Amino acid sequence: MAGNKSETILATPKLPTIEATDLFDKCHNFTEAREVMAMGLYPFFRVIDSAPGPEVTIQGQKLIMIGSNNYLGLTNHPKVIEAATQATKKYGSGCTGSRFLNGTLDLHVELEARLAEFVRQEAALVFSTGFQTNLGTISCLVGKGDILLTDRSDHASIVDGCRLSFGKTVKFIHNDMEDLERVLAGLDNRSGRMIVVDGVFSMEGDIANLPEILRLAETYNAKVMVDDAHAVGVLGPGGRGTAEHFGMEDKVDLIMGTFSKSFASIGGFIAGEEDVIHFIKHFSRPLIFSASPPPSAVATCLAALEVMQYEPERRERLWEITHRMHRDFRQLGFNIGTTQTPIIPVLIGEDMTTLKFWRMLTEAGLFTNPVIPPAVAPGEALIRTSYTAAHTDEQLDRVLEIFEQVGKKTGVI
Repeated sequence: MAGNKSETILATPKLPTIEATDLFDKCHNFTEAREVMAMGLYPFFRVIDSAPGPEVTIQGQKLIMIGSNNYLGLTNHPKVIEAATQATKKYGSGCTGSRFLNGTLDLHVELEARLAEFVRQEAALVFSTGFQTNLGTISCLVGKGDILLTDRSDHASIVDGCRLSFGKTVKFIHNDMEDLERVLAGLDNRSGRMIVVDGVFSMEGDIANLPEILRLAETYNAKVMVDDAHAVGVLGPGGRGTAEHFGMEDKVDLIMGTFSKSFASIGGFIAGEEDVIHFIKHFSRPLIFSASPPPSAVATCLAALEVMQYEPERRERLWEITHRMHRDFRQLGFNIGTTQTPIIPVLIGEDMTTLKFWRMLTEAGLFTNPVIPPAVAPGEALIRTSYTAAHTDEQLDRVLEIFEQVGKKTGVI
């Protein structure tokens, strides 16, 4: 009888089967990428087996790289490489903790001080990635009852930072100041508000109308944050970014930058009033709960910043190339939109035409990036090209020659 009682206690009751949607159905039903792979038109996650530079190698094929953001060409600069090497020898490979706890080195503090001085702000704070910088800054500053005003072409990290905040997000038409004023005029005066824009828009290559944004911000009592990921090192006489470009450095409340472009490393920073940076330090979850940037990455940034300041000829060369490529692409008959920077989008239109155009460029020896929806609006697919100070005139000649050949074969020009 005891045995029967024990068996009864241990028996597992049969539960009814619940009919529910399988969480992974979306994964099993996602076939578009594999279909494009089967057609030989898949352009993503390409494996490069050489150092980043004006030329790269993929599976033995040499390609001219016009698809990176290495604007000043510093990834292979001897001072930059030496700084990373020495930092690794002194501090090891990583910090094994967050900035908030055990992950702050004297290197981080030095970089923050020099960045604040460089962009002419009171203080700066370094994050592990540029994406986290926007997430961590926006989400902790904008609370319930506050309002974010964003350009419709703002970077995905700004979009996600807005989603993480408890504030309301209102978008305005890309670089349309009349629409921005319309939105501002309709806000509740009791709400705090911040306008967040890219300084240089990463797909279009155009520059935010910062003078007018700042005028409207003053009129409607809004703070202004500028994402200068593609502007620091590029815009302004000293490479300080969009605010310096317009001579308005004392007007911008927050300047954000990344290290994965002109700084030839990885990470990001936010700079502004000391009290604001102090607040972000203590309330930004992406900062507090993320591992600190490794010593080699920080040392790379310090060295890149020094080169940026003491080798202005690099920026001068970048702009010489930029002006030439703007002119020559337009003369060939390509539509490059409203770009004002080293980012030059070549507008194609239809998705499959764009992917075929990309493959022909690759086969001819160019590394470019096709951009299709949802990264751009339907019917506005493009080939994104970008240029660095390290490109030679011979390489640029070849770029234009290949684009002309492919453009004529496809009927784009």
